[in-house]
Amino acid sequence: MALNIFGQALTACCFAPHTGFFRDGFCRTNQADLGSHVLCAQVTAEFLAFTLSQGNDLSTPRPEWDFPGLVPGDFWCLCALRWLAAEQAGVAPLLKLSACHQRALEFAPLELYQRYAVMEDANDL
Repeated sequence: MALNIFGQALTACCFAPHTGFFRDGFCRTNQADLGSHVLCAQVTAEFLAFTLSQGNDLSTPRPEWDFPGLVPGDFWCLCALRWLAAEQAGVAPLLKLSACHQRALEFAPLELYQRYAVMEDANDL
């Protein structure tokens, strides 16, 4: 069973669009996931522009990959290092902490992620 950054069962990040390395709605990971897609983030226009400037276009639909393209407000499993770069640039999106995989703690301390916590529905906790 995958655990979140609190050591509890990992909750879903998003099913519409389906996110995660496995496209199952969860920010689960394994050794094949070289990008460590472990942070469940609510993307913003600023973040989408930033990641595009870094060579990763998350806004353009890619039907061949069953990817509708993200819009501000969507939740998506992000690579830990891209989120950290966005944080340093001042454009880090908020995080759904209960859906962030425990492996995220290998990249930054819990306290940093907690500063970016999005308000979660009580049913998600």
